[in-house]
Amino acid sequence: MRQVVITRHGSPRVLRVRETAEPRAGSGQVRIRVIAAGVNFADLLARMGLYPDAPRPPCVTGFEVAGVIDATGDDVFHLQIGTRVAAILPHGGHSEIVVAPSGAVFPLPESLPFETAAALPVNYLTAWIMLIHIGSLQKGRHVLIHSAGGGVGLAAIQLCRWRGASVIGVASAHKHERLRALGVRHCVDSLTDDFEHEVRRLTDGRGVDVVIDAVGGESFRKSYRCLAPLGRLFVYGASSLAPGRKRRPLSVLLRLFRMPRFNPLTLMNQNRGVFGVHLGHLGSQPALLRDAMERLLMLTANGTLAPIVDRVFPFEEAAAAHAYIHERKNFGKILLSP
Repeated sequence: MRQVVITRHGSPRVLRVRETAEPRAGSGQVRIRVIAAGVNFADLLARMGLYPDAPRPPCVTGFEVAGVIDATGDDVFHLQIGTRVAAILPHGGHSEIVVAPSGAVFPLPESLPFETAAALPVNYLTAWIMLIHIGSLQKGRHVLIHSAGGGVGLAAIQLCRWRGASVIGVASAHKHERLRALGVRHCVDSLTDDFEHEVRRLTDGRGVDVVIDAVGGESFRKSYRCLAPLGRLFVYGASSLAPGRKRRPLSVLLRLFRMPRFNPLTLMNQNRGVFGVHLGHLGSQPALLRDAMERLLMLTANGTLAPIVDRVFPFEEAAAAHAYIHERKNFGKILLSP
């Protein structure tokens, strides 16, 4: 079978398609022939050597897939060969065939295309945990969404629309028209506007109830200042650590130095909260993930949610897929297909 391999840390050019032996499904596992696999910013960070959870090169990343079960291991009775599924993986998803624990595999509604299903797990589960599970998002709340045109950003926008919350979206100017069509009330240019100033202006100085921020560095500090009383800042990434295609150690150290540190007494006095969310570290919460994923599949099947797939790249163009995300060209999910 073929895999997209990170041969060494570096630019997208280090990615290669290589042949390897097919895996076998062990006890409690299923084997899936992959139709589509998600590409996330974590894959880019892993390629650059900035993602501590990634295996050492040569390695294969990829944290979500959709495909068809072609084999099952012992003790798997609720999943059958031929079932269309989506799956969450610790890594290795950018392969023609993957093996996954049966508890991390979810049967798909017949109406759901593979590409749509592959766009769900990482982005929508992350947004769900922040806004619904922890955030208890309610009608009339005001939410600031950074990277609003990316996978998690668009998932968050759709969850806000479902719950009746108002959105301020931060994104490149060329994405604003499409964001407004999705219900974003106000758009802020990520390149030219001061989002903190805009939030104060748009909310008459009150601030917002929720911020989701995967930019990092000074953005975290300014996002925190945008919070209204009882507001919550969710941090789930740090894309500012990788502003280009290659790792720049001095730049990384500078941005790490600029990361804010939140004092518990200050949080208490200002009635604000800061939450970190890392989907890959929630393996100890299988019931939470399963319940959320099943609800997301149901909401997608009935049309309440509609994952947006920007482009599907073949394995041979994985480097172009990474470059496309680095250049902030994507509006929605980027997928790889064998």
